[in-house]
Amino acid sequence: MSTLWSDHLAGLIPYVPGEQARIPNLLKLNTNENPYGPSPKALAAMRDALSDDLRLYPDPQGTLLRRAIARRHRLAPDQVFLGNGSDEVLAHVFNAFFLRGGRPLWLPDITYSFYRTYCRFFDVPHRLIPLADDFTLRVSDYTEAVDQAPAGVIFANPNAPTGCALGLDAIRRIAQARADCVVVVDEAYVDFGAQSAVALLHELPNLLVVHTLSKSRALAGLRVGYAMGSPELIAGLVRVKDSFNSYPLDRVALAGAQAAIEDEDWFERTCRAVIDARTRLARDLQALGFVVLPSETNFLFASHRTREAAEIARLLRAQGILVRHFQAPRIDPYLRITVGTPEQCMRLCDTLKNVLSTN
Repeated sequence: MSTLWSDHLAGLIPYVPGEQARIPNLLKLNTNENPYGPSPKALAAMRDALSDDLRLYPDPQGTLLRRAIARRHRLAPDQVFLGNGSDEVLAHVFNAFFLRGGRPLWLPDITYSFYRTYCRFFDVPHRLIPLADDFTLRVSDYTEAVDQAPAGVIFANPNAPTGCALGLDAIRRIAQARADCVVVVDEAYVDFGAQSAVALLHELPNLLVVHTLSKSRALAGLRVGYAMGSPELIAGLVRVKDSFNSYPLDRVALAGAQAAIEDEDWFERTCRAVIDARTRLARDLQALGFVVLPSETNFLFASHRTREAAEIARLLRAQGILVRHFQAPRIDPYLRITVGTPEQCMRLCDTLKNVLSTN
């Protein structure tokens, strides 16, 4: 610890991303990247953006991209907020909506771990609400009457790392019960089979929905995320953003993201390919002795009936395959496995068959 640091740095516990290893012939199934790559139209738009115009600042409002997102989701542009990846969007969400007189933020005990990182960073009190034994979120836990109202509610849907999803009626009930605070639904994986809560925005002014282009649009390297909600909520986020960084997205990112949003055909075909591969992979893992949770994401959450998850992850890594193991209560027996191409999934299962039978 440096004596030159600010006082609060010693107490921070940073988010730990998935391993980015340098292994020959690596099969990377640990960070939920899309195996099919971005839209060719997005790549072309980014190449076109590499011009002398880069000497100019980008549009601080991202007007054309916001309009494209609004058209796709049947919203008004003033219902869309842009950020440098959904993690930055979420940081602004915590700053804008969850610092409310010491009231606690409600979130599941098993979910995207960056939420707890932001709670520590912004000094947001929080209450962890346990998922059910089957890792589903119990709506009644979020709608019950309490002495102290929450500062807000946040959960991923589908959830990470479990892959389980709530339906729209459940989300509606939570938002209606907690009408005095912002309810944030983080939909990083929604395009792989779940229902988007964007459909509820017209009736729930306290609902905010967060999306990313990292997963279904295969642009994890571009860092573009966005939030959708009432103009009042979006105005709050813009106020925070313009007090922090007025230009979060560069000209290349704006061009590529807009083209990706507008290329609906590529989006639908690649999402369907991931969903089909997920179905086959789940079946093959079950045949190898795994218990696989239902998933509406581009990953599977699976535990083996007789072997420890940490051991399996270690054996796979020795064969050049990375999967994610979380050493955390309740989920230590599980591996999170990104869905790859059919060929990648076959390599994974063939390797699993070998290491499980010989070690």
